[in-house]
Amino acid sequence: MSSGTQSVDRAAEVLTYVIRAEGPVSFTAVTEHTGLARSTASRLLQALERGGLLERNRDGLFRGGALFAEYASRFDRLQTLAAAAQPELERVGEETSETVTLGVPSGDTVVHIAQVDSAFVLGAVSWENVEVPAHTSALGKVMYAYGALPLPQGRLARPTHRSLRTRAALEADLEGVRRHGWAATSEEFEEGLDAVAAPVRWPDGTVHAAIGVSGPTLRIGGGHEQLGALLTDAAQVLSATIARRRVQH
Repeated sequence: MSSGTQSVDRAAEVLTYVIRAEGPVSFTAVTEHTGLARSTASRLLQALERGGLLERNRDGLFRGGALFAEYASRFDRLQTLAAAAQPELERVGEETSETVTLGVPSGDTVVHIAQVDSAFVLGAVSWENVEVPAHTSALGKVMYAYGALPLPQGRLARPTHRSLRTRAALEADLEGVRRHGWAATSEEFEEGLDAVAAPVRWPDGTVHAAIGVSGPTLRIGGGHEQLGALLTDAAQVLSATIARRRVQH
């Protein structure tokens, strides 16, 4: 075992012990539980503390750090946002019978945190864990257009012949998104699949989520404008709900 791997394993052991403990633990408890030399334990604890994985309370005892609190807070916010959006997702689903999703930015892509399934046998399936290049996604275009995602660098992936080829083509498309107030894709991620999405705004006007509809081009390809209007209305309702419930981004 390399020294680097050994150090990672030891740090993981220390972190696991502290996080699973019923309360804050002392330096002595860590060394006794792990059997590590005091100098090794001290070095690992300091590294974990610098990384925000652990912190010490006023008594000098170790507990989970700010990074864990940040993760838990973000997860709770997403749950709250998904719950707030559910009535509008269901309303749009009833009116369209298509798959309706709520997406949020994460890194350089979009993740789906809520979904209402299509009423049709032939319809978009669950988008959970499906990797979609953001520039081929209506939700992603919304995020790009309003600054919730950084624009992609380098060559754009082209899943189909309809996918945007260049950064210049994407930027021109995004100008249309901002002009119309909604985004659309037509067979840009998969042949026979279209999607439309609209931005969800926070009280300060920034965009941190989008609501979208996806389905077969055969059914929704000619109705982008109607879906855009429907989703814009739903997004406005959700934005008001967010302001009322003080959902944080």
